[in-house]
Amino acid sequence: MTDKELLYVEDALGHECFMKTCAKKAASQIQDVTLSSYMTELEQKHQELFNKFLNLL
Repeated sequence: MTDKELLYVEDALGHECFMKTCAKKAASQIQDVTLSSYMTELEQKHQELFNKFLNLL
């Protein structure tokens, strides 16, 4: 993996971590059960994407 590709993967890891954190925070603050459940699903999806990017390293 080139240095440039490594930087892209590291950047993607940072973005996925940020999105997961935002989704988790939103899920805990939203009172609507359906919307909160959806945000929890998004949190899980971003965790999966984070793991996929991590496996590239």
